Amino acid sequence: MTASLRHARTSALDIAYEESGAADGAPIFLMHGFPDDVRTWDGVTAPLAAQGYRVIVPFLRGYGPTRFLSPNAMRSGQQGAIGSDLKELMDTLGIARTLLAGYDWGGRAACIVAALWPERVRGLVSIGGYNIQNIARNVKPEPADQEWRFWYQWYFNTARGVAGLAANRHDLCRLIWKMWSPNWAFDDATYDATGAAFDNPDFVDIVIHSYRHRYQAAPSDPAYEDIERRLALRPKIVVPTIVLHGAADEVDLPHLSEHDAPQFTASYRREVVPRAGHFFPREAPQKVVDALLELAKAERS
Repeated sequence: MTASLRHARTSALDIAYEESGAADGAPIFLMHGFPDDVRTWDGVTAPLAAQGYRVIVPFLRGYGPTRFLSPNAMRSGQQGAIGSDLKELMDTLGIARTLLAGYDWGGRAACIVAALWPERVRGLVSIGGYNIQNIARNVKPEPADQEWRFWYQWYFNTARGVAGLAANRHDLCRLIWKMWSPNWAFDDATYDATGAAFDNPDFVDIVIHSYRHRYQAAPSDPAYEDIERRLALRPKIVVPTIVLHGAADEVDLPHLSEHDAPQFTASYRREVVPRAGHFFPREAPQKVVDALLELAKAERS
């Protein structure tokens, strides 16, 4: 089933998104991470669309054809901006309630909407756990092996990292794919189909701001200060949730989501999937499909 590329305007963005399935079907949003794009969900989208769901897969700010409306807008990659983008897209499309699934940056957006606007969410599949950043705590170092895994974040907090991302974005992102999902044998065509999304003119600025803001090394966009204040309170997620985590995720190790259950106060289960790495939707798409259908069935019953 072929997806249609469409656009929707929010307060800050012209968001490009792919839509497939029935126009009147129950909506599902699938949110990609860094460094990735909508192609990560291809193995998830088709089975859901075939069952009559309306499947919406946005390009996040800084990726693919998504663009800022104003040349003067702050190129913010902070979590409040990413979460707000998803909520505003739902508003623009007139979608009152939806199922959400996401990982990495996209998982953060999905968790934020589920936490702050739970009345809009039927159920959540969060790959990697409770993905809302604890910015206040981020000033404290992690254990040494996790600090090493975050090398790219420290790199992006230097002038050399900004220049390196701008000059070598494709080599760097390809390296990250290999490092974070060691069991995933992707080919050049697969990378190239997504890598084009990183040529977005705002990609570098968004990425750099994201990895600086989370360590209080870059200012917030004032437009998202209220959201950031609410997120700083570590809000509970009160919608039915399934957490999936790849056993071979080499950047966010599975133990990082082991103790997230108290952050979820509705029905909750967590599954660690053997051999799957960080780019989980590409590696275990059926697990995502099954989790979304499980949530949908539970709500109906």
